[in-house]
Amino acid sequence: MADGYGSKGQRRREAVLQLLKQQGRVTIPEMVERFGCSEATARRDLEQMEADYPVIRTIGGAMYDGMHTVRELPFAEKEGLSILEKERIAELAASLITEGDVIGLSGGTTNFLIAKTLKSRKGITVVTNAVNIAMELAGSQIQVVVTGGIMRHNSFELCGPLGEGMVGNLNIGKMFIGVDGISAAGGITTYSEQEAQIAKALIKRSQETYAVFDHTKTDRTSLFSIASLSELRGVITDVPLSEELAAQMEAYGISVHVTG
Repeated sequence: MADGYGSKGQRRREAVLQLLKQQGRVTIPEMVERFGCSEATARRDLEQMEADYPVIRTIGGAMYDGMHTVRELPFAEKEGLSILEKERIAELAASLITEGDVIGLSGGTTNFLIAKTLKSRKGITVVTNAVNIAMELAGSQIQVVVTGGIMRHNSFELCGPLGEGMVGNLNIGKMFIGVDGISAAGGITTYSEQEAQIAKALIKRSQETYAVFDHTKTDRTSLFSIASLSELRGVITDVPLSEELAAQMEAYGISVHVTG
């Protein structure tokens, strides 16, 4: 039996798994050095481990995903996922926005699509911490307020104390928050601690908060909490919610908007 599928290979993969649990990630060169295997064997091990264990392949290695949390993807990769569903969600969200509104848009592909939908509108002010959303609205008749901060390259969101301080001086009517996960127990969550902090600041300065998400985010919990469900005014999604989540929405009086 080949080493990759024999007991020796299995023992090696279990050792790699323990290493991942201890330090969170591992690289191909580290596996080669520690376990005396070839680069090709290390890659095959990680491919098999991704299928069998809570392991996520990365460029040149892997990371441990033991909490089964939603993992972060670069914006360009997210943009192609569930695009038709997200476009419908964006259109539904835009229908809740009227002339004279001051709205907030956090980062994320669905909120980017909301911005695209709003480009032909006027008499609206958009507060955003996402550079790509601000650029999308450049040249339109919409007033754009961009928070400060340091840009995260995966999402184009500006984060950090500088932005949070500026947000503290603003008054937002309707806030649309993109999320990486939503669940009855966990509320709305995200992969990034920095994005969670700026989102909390935006919600605090908003009269109404709407979570926007497609069906892949429902009943999932990512690592960092943004807000409990009780802090939401509404949710906008593409499929009916699970029984547990729907019951929580009803209990808190949260409006549920589902695309047709």
